[in-house]
Amino acid sequence: MSLPRTLLGCALVLAGAACTPNLNWREIQPEGSELFAMFPCKPERFSRRLTLAGEAVEMRMSSCDVDGVTYAVAYASLQDPAKVNPALGELQAAAVRNLGGTATEAAVPAINGMTPNDLAKRIDVAGRGTDGSAVQEQAVFFVKGLRVYQASMVGPKLNAEAIETFVAGLRFAS
Repeated sequence: MSLPRTLLGCALVLAGAACTPNLNWREIQPEGSELFAMFPCKPERFSRRLTLAGEAVEMRMSSCDVDGVTYAVAYASLQDPAKVNPALGELQAAAVRNLGGTATEAAVPAINGMTPNDLAKRIDVAGRGTDGSAVQEQAVFFVKGLRVYQASMVGPKLNAEAIETFVAGLRFAS
């Protein structure tokens, strides 16, 4: 005896849903930032001192992991407007260097409220993790005033729908 078509269809849909990553999207505002971002999990917050474009800054980050993929938003405030572009370039170079990979430019980001900047970009990086395994990164670099931002996803395999949800969820407070 076979199941009626509707029950079979429902069973297939439920079986497929059980195989999808457990992404529980929520909007958060990184502490001290005007940016809002969509995260698929509850992010933890970190900060550390570093040098960007020769200026000592505090880099703040919100990040979380789901199914082996790290979702992160980081930003730093600069004092000197002339250092914004060099700092953005350093963040982009570091993203590629950290994975020992190669980058291709995916698109110019269109984030509601960002400050227009010729170095704002979205890149795909193919490289290696610390254990030598293949990893992918999708990263977006942008500016708001004197703050430089990086939003990224890093993992062994990135889901196109999750990438678009994460990137589309980036916006600045009005």
